[in-house]
Amino acid sequence: MRRTLCGSLATLTLSALLLTACSSGSADAPKTGEKVQLNYWSWAPDMDKTVKVWNDTHPNIQVTVNKQDGGDPAVTKLLTAIKAKSGAPDLMQAEYQAIPTMVAAGALADIKGDVDPALQSKFSPSVWNSVTLGTDAVYAVPQDSGPMVFYYREDIFKKYGLTAPTTWDEYATTARKLHKADPKAFLGTFSATDPGWFAGLTQQNGASWWGIDGDKWSVAIDSEQSRKVASYWGGLVQEGVIDNTPMYTPSWNAALNKGTQVGWLSAVWGPGVLAGSAQNTKGKWKVAPMPQWTAGASSTGNWGGSSTAVTSQSQHKAAAAQFAAWINTDPAGVKALAAISNVYPADKAESAAALSSPPAFFTNQPDFYNVVAKVADTAGTFTYGPNTNVAYSAYNDAFGAAAQSKSQAAFSTALTKMQSVTLKNLQDSGFSTK
Repeated sequence: MRRTLCGSLATLTLSALLLTACSSGSADAPKTGEKVQLNYWSWAPDMDKTVKVWNDTHPNIQVTVNKQDGGDPAVTKLLTAIKAKSGAPDLMQAEYQAIPTMVAAGALADIKGDVDPALQSKFSPSVWNSVTLGTDAVYAVPQDSGPMVFYYREDIFKKYGLTAPTTWDEYATTARKLHKADPKAFLGTFSATDPGWFAGLTQQNGASWWGIDGDKWSVAIDSEQSRKVASYWGGLVQEGVIDNTPMYTPSWNAALNKGTQVGWLSAVWGPGVLAGSAQNTKGKWKVAPMPQWTAGASSTGNWGGSSTAVTSQSQHKAAAAQFAAWINTDPAGVKALAAISNVYPADKAESAAALSSPPAFFTNQPDFYNVVAKVADTAGTFTYGPNTNVAYSAYNDAFGAAAQSKSQAAFSTALTKMQSVTLKNLQDSGFSTK
C-alpha cells in the first residue's frame, strides 16, 4: 500500500501540486544527553501552553509550537514545504480526512517502529483506522475525535411535550410535531456546506466512502447505506419539516438564539460552537445519543478529529514520535489537552479520567461526558481517500443544488454526481482504482 501510494503521480487538487515524494524510514532515537529541538504545526487553542507541560519535564526534547490555520490551508502549506524540501515541521496536527492526501504525497513518516504496539488499544477501531489507512503502517497518533450526538433545547421540548428521539423514525415524527406546533421552528437543518457532517451521518449507517484493496482504491460514496441517509433527509426537506439553511451562518446563529432551531446533530465539540453562536441559551440544551436506524442499536459517526503526525522530512523522527505518543496518551498530556486546549481526547481511558466536569455551557447536565463516552466507541470504520477534498467540494455543489430544489429525488442524484467526480479524479490523478 505504502509503496503504491508513493509511486503514484497524485494530482492534489487542493494545492495544484504534483508530488511524488515518499516518506523515509525512522531516524535513530536521540543519543544520551543529546538535545533535540522539534517544530510542531498546530491550530488547537493554546497548544503552546499544553506543550509546555511536556517541555517542563523533557529538557532534552523541546517542542516549539507554530500556530497554523486549520483545514486545507494547513495541508497546502505542508505539501508546499515538502515539495520544496525546506521549511517542513517535525510534527503536524493532521485532520483524519487529510491523512491519505498527505501520505499519497509522501509527506508523513511511518512511525510504527517508534511507538509502542499497545498504543492501538487506547483508541476506538474507527479512529485507529484513520491513522493507519487500514494498513500495517502508523502515520500518526490520534489526538481528538468527534463522535456525533444529538443536542436539543430541553425547555422547548418540555413546552411541546416532546422527548429526545431514539430512532430516525422518531426524529421525523418529532420534527413534524414541533413544526406543526410552531411553524417557525425546526428540529434541525440539512447543511449542504458541511460534507464532514453528512459523511458522519452515513458512517453511522455503515458507509465507508473509500476502500483499499491491495494496490487499488475504490469509491463507494453512492452506496446503499449513503443513499438511505440521503433519501431520508431529502424527504424531510421536501416535506418542509426540516430547514435547509447552512450551518454557521448569521441566520442559523440567530435561529439558535431565538429558539427556532431546536435541535442540532453535531459532535462532542458542539458546546463550544453553541457558546459562541447561541450565547443566550446557556443551560437550556441537553445532549443525547444519535437517533438509530434500528431500535435498540447503538451506533454513531465521527465529525472531525485530528492526530499528531511526524513529517517525512523530520530529522528527529523517533523523538517526534515519542512526543506524539506522550501528548495523546500520557495522563499528563491528555489532561493538558482537555483542560488547556479544550479538545475531546481520542484516548478512551485517559479521556474519561480527564473530563470529570461537563462543559461550561452544559452545567445543567453533569453526565454530559458519560453520555458521549457511551457512544464514542460505537462508530464504524470509515476510510478516507487521497482526494477527500475533491469529494467534499463535489458535495457542496451537488447537495447545494439538491437542498435548494427541496426534491427528495435530487438528494440521491447528488450522491451519484459525487461518486462520478471523485472516481474520475482518482483515475485522472494516476491512482489504481477498483
